[in-house]
Amino acid sequence: MSNNENSKALERLTALFDDGTFTRIDAFAKSSSGDVEVVAGFGSVDGCSAYAFSQDISVSDGAVSVAQCATIEKVYELAVKTGCPVIGIYDSNGVKLTEGFEVLSAYSRLVKASSSMSGVCPQISVVAGACLGTSALIANMADVVVAVKDADFYVSCPSDVTATESSKEGTVDVLCDDFDAAIESVRSIVSLLPSNNLDMLPLFEFSHPLSVAAVGDDAMSIINAIADESSVFELKGSYASENCKTALATVMGATVGFIAFEGGALCPACSYKAEAMIKLCDAYSVPVITLVNADGIIREKENQMLTALTKLTSAYAGATTVKISVITGSAIGSAYLTLAGKGSSADMTIAWDSSSASPLDADSAVAFLYNDRLANGEDREALKAEYNEKLASPFTAAACGAIDDICTPEDTRNKIIAALDILSGKRENTLPRKHSVK
Repeated sequence: MSNNENSKALERLTALFDDGTFTRIDAFAKSSSGDVEVVAGFGSVDGCSAYAFSQDISVSDGAVSVAQCATIEKVYELAVKTGCPVIGIYDSNGVKLTEGFEVLSAYSRLVKASSSMSGVCPQISVVAGACLGTSALIANMADVVVAVKDADFYVSCPSDVTATESSKEGTVDVLCDDFDAAIESVRSIVSLLPSNNLDMLPLFEFSHPLSVAAVGDDAMSIINAIADESSVFELKGSYASENCKTALATVMGATVGFIAFEGGALCPACSYKAEAMIKLCDAYSVPVITLVNADGIIREKENQMLTALTKLTSAYAGATTVKISVITGSAIGSAYLTLAGKGSSADMTIAWDSSSASPLDADSAVAFLYNDRLANGEDREALKAEYNEKLASPFTAAACGAIDDICTPEDTRNKIIAALDILSGKRENTLPRKHSVK
C-alpha cells in the first residue's frame, strides 16, 4: 500500500473534487526512492469532469522525479483524450538532483504536454506552497494561475518574490488568503469555462442584476450592472487595476468574458492584461464584452507601448469568438481602433448616448481643426465643447457606420443580451496558417 495515502496532497485533492467522486491514478507507482511524490486522479469538480494532480510535500519534500513526471504526463494524456480540464496543485522544494538530466528530459515532456493542451482543455494551476524553477515555468503555462498568499512562486532561485508581488505583476491571476479559498476559486473557474474548445458554453440558473449602469460608474460597477447577479469572477484583480478590469461572468445564464477600461490612457500593463483575457476567451469560444473608456494611449514608454498595443490589436483582430464593444466613456484614436473598431475588434459596437468617439483627443483636434479660430481669439474650452458635441459625438460616428447602435446607460444589459442572441450563431473562417507572428 502506498505510504502517501493519508498525505496532505491526497487531502487537497479530496477537498477539490465533489464528495465521493475522486478516483486515483497510479496509486501504487514507485520512484527510485519509494513512493511517488505526487497524487493524481480524476473526478467531478462542481459537477464538471476533471483531472488533477497534487505534489506531495510529505514525500522527499515533493521533489520532482522521473516517476512524478510520468504520472503527471499520464494525467495530461488522459485529459486530452477525454476533453477534460487539468488542475495542478504545486508544492515542491525542487527537482530530484540525483536523477540529473533524466529528470530534466522528463520535465521537458511535461512542458510539451502542457503546451500541446493549451487552448484545447482548460488548465488551472494552484500554487499552494513552494513552486520554484522549472515547476514555476510549467505552472505558469496554465490558462489560470491561482496562488495562496504565503506561497513561493518564482523561476530564478533563490528569490524574495512573494505570491502577492506576483499578483501585482500579473503572473498570478487569483490571489487567495488560504488553500480553502483557492479551491473555491478553482471550482468557480472550472464551472464557468467549457470542458474543452469544442464543448458548448455552460448554462446556469440566474438572477437579474440589482442595479443598472449609469454615467460616472466605475468599470466594475458597469460589469455588475450587465452580468447576472453574483456571477462576476475577477481575474488579475491586482494587476493594472487602476486602468483595466477583467472578469468571467454570466449573462442570461451563459458565460461571457468582460474587459473594461476605467477612463485613463491605455498603458502597456492594461494592454497585456486585456490581451491575456481575450486569448483565454477566444480559445474556448467565450463571448467577449469590452467596455471602452480609454482616452487614447500613454505618451511614455513609446516602444513598450507600441509592442503591447500591437499584441492587443492583433489578439482582438484574430479572435473569432463573439466580440461586442460598448463605448461607455471615451474612445479616442488608437483606443477606438483597438477596442471598438468595426471589422477587426468588434462584431457589434454600441455606444452610450453620453459617450465620445474621435480620431484625436479634443485638445489636439481643436489645435488642428480650429487653429484659425483660436488665432482670432475664440475661447479654447468653447471650441472643445463644440468639437465634442458635433464631431466627437457617437451620433456622428453612427452616421458613418463606425457605431452600430446608441443606447442609454440603463439599457446596456438589454442591448448586450440582444447582441449576444443574434451573434450566437457566428461562424468565421480564417486563412490556413499555424499562428499569427505578432
